[in-house]
Amino acid sequence: MAVRKITETVFNIGTIDWDRQTFDELIPLPDGTSYNSYFVRGSEKNALIDGVDPDTIEEYISNLKSLNVDKVDYIISNHTEQDHSGTIVNLLKLFPDAKVVTNKKCKEFLMEHLLIEEDFFITIEDNETISLGDKTLQFILAPWVHWPETMFTYLVEEKIVFSCDFLGSHLATNETFSSDDAKVYDAAKRYYAEIMMPFRPHVKKHLLKLKEMEIDFVCPSHGPSFSNPSFILNAYEDWSGDNVKNKVLIPYVSMHGSVKAMVNYLVDRLTQKGIRVELLNMTKKGLGELAIDAVDSATIVFGVSTMLIGPHPTMLYTGTIINALKPKTRFVSLVGSYGWGSKAFETMEGILNNLKSQMLTKVLAKGYPKEEDFEKLDVLADEIEARHIEIGIL
Repeated sequence: MAVRKITETVFNIGTIDWDRQTFDELIPLPDGTSYNSYFVRGSEKNALIDGVDPDTIEEYISNLKSLNVDKVDYIISNHTEQDHSGTIVNLLKLFPDAKVVTNKKCKEFLMEHLLIEEDFFITIEDNETISLGDKTLQFILAPWVHWPETMFTYLVEEKIVFSCDFLGSHLATNETFSSDDAKVYDAAKRYYAEIMMPFRPHVKKHLLKLKEMEIDFVCPSHGPSFSNPSFILNAYEDWSGDNVKNKVLIPYVSMHGSVKAMVNYLVDRLTQKGIRVELLNMTKKGLGELAIDAVDSATIVFGVSTMLIGPHPTMLYTGTIINALKPKTRFVSLVGSYGWGSKAFETMEGILNNLKSQMLTKVLAKGYPKEEDFEKLDVLADEIEARHIEIGIL
């Protein structure tokens, strides 16, 4: 893969994984991903900012050699996960005089995960700087976006922020900078939803830091870079902010058609009220669609089939994921059906303990929903409408 030029002295020498399908054995990658690593050439010293996934080491070293790099003085590690740090050991073999520059927590993690000896490290504090001669690297601690040791690196003279996972996207592309805003927006929103949303308070805090800085380029560790920083910064401000949309997310599983009849009826009633609905059959949809729609939905209604006396395993998984993602959803409800007995709702409520949401009317039908069950769904639809009006989104 060709090296991509950010400026005359800054290059993305990272690799592109066009065919990768999952991340962390959990997150689907419908568009592959990239592992961005940046080479900064100074008048006196050179620096590498983050590495790549070890599976792409050969391409990475080839990219580095294509720049005719004879020395690397500093290897900056913004984050410990191996898709960014896994090649540091290889780089230290190529450049034995190089030092790994990172914060105290990241140093501890790198020593534990990669068995790098302590002598190789330079430990920095928040806002500390290192000079490359004509260039200055400033380090900004940014814990919990999305690990406790994460930091950003800011190239002062070029006004470039290397944000690691923050502001990134799992998107395999050979473009240096984002040009297809719609595609990148969707990929970045998916990335935010799956990875950053559980840390929304920290996202907001670190976003404020960046919005106060002079930034000409945002260079994350996944996906394209941004020569229009306001595009991705404003998107994150929207996603992480407190505002929700006039939207109801309904993930459901229907074993014998009863729950499907209930959610379809609810969709019709909400549609009549001018409320947007995203209906997801969770036996056919995955984590990505669920997470994206959870980012800004005002209400989530779980459609729960009962298996034995508990929730269907797919809905148990769905509830667990939503609870882990901690979206800013204001209202939650449960609708469902059972055959001869059910504790499905009690179980679902128990696993949604992270949500700071108001529980609305719940509707549990025995067998196929009957007239009284549909009447309760009418009550729920009216309640959702009233709540959306109260918070000013309808």
